[in-house]
Amino acid sequence: MYLDKVVNKKRFRLSKEGLTGFLLAFIPLLGFCLFGLIPMILAIGMAFMDIKGYNFDGATFVGFANFADIFGDKLFGTSIVNTLYMSLSTFINIVLALLIAFLLTNKKVRGKKVFRTIYFVPFVCSVVAITLMWQWIFNYRFGIINHLIKLGGGEAIDWWNNPDLFIPVLIVMGVWSGTGYGIILYGAALTNVNHSLYEAAKVDGANSFKSFLHITVPAISPTTFYLLITGIIGALQEFARPQILSPSGGPNDVGVTVVFYLYRRAFEYREMGQASATAWVLALIIVAFTVLNFALSKLWVSYDT
Repeated sequence: MYLDKVVNKKRFRLSKEGLTGFLLAFIPLLGFCLFGLIPMILAIGMAFMDIKGYNFDGATFVGFANFADIFGDKLFGTSIVNTLYMSLSTFINIVLALLIAFLLTNKKVRGKKVFRTIYFVPFVCSVVAITLMWQWIFNYRFGIINHLIKLGGGEAIDWWNNPDLFIPVLIVMGVWSGTGYGIILYGAALTNVNHSLYEAAKVDGANSFKSFLHITVPAISPTTFYLLITGIIGALQEFARPQILSPSGGPNDVGVTVVFYLYRRAFEYREMGQASATAWVLALIIVAFTVLNFALSKLWVSYDT
């Protein structure tokens, strides 16, 4: 009798825990279905339909015509090139973050926590606020950069209307705002490196550079891989900064990214079919880069050290 009571009580506890777990999981699952899964399924169908406006009234099936339309649009190819160009900030972020984190972790620097906080603050700031700040910094008439150039005897530069400078300035913005995140992750990774490896390398006559190259870099390669994957995915979805700086797309459309192109198709031209096709092409590009990175990671990512 006592054993039956214990079993029944345990079953009640398990069922109660299961119900609690289901309720906790149901809310995000419902959110994913409403705002992720259902729109994704609709986007698949819309990519093969001619839709004018924001409803299915008068929609017709056109097969792959929407994909042929966007691939035949020169601006779409330009948007891909622009997006890949802007994504260079990801690689610069990784290099700078590693160097700064290494100095803050392995060198005697006063106020390390203060420096980490200062570097990390831009990452958590609003993208809109940061973009507007940089817009004023590089302003042709009132910007501090042009003011310093004038003090040095030079002439002011029209940064935002120069097609050769528009994306480099965006890369500078990306490096400034994104490096702090990598510094925090690399700082944590560096503290977990086995210091006995450095001692053994020192006994073998290895200098600091060789120790960094052959011990530090392999040991933190999983963190590098994570930053590379998330950075590239984020870079391929670039939209807010160029759109805020130049809603028209910048000089010679250098500010038009793939998502910006999608936005134009959907909300300026009201071509939801072409916009959906663009979204799926972008998704496939992201999947391709991700699969390629995972395949190549076997060659350089080490989980043993």
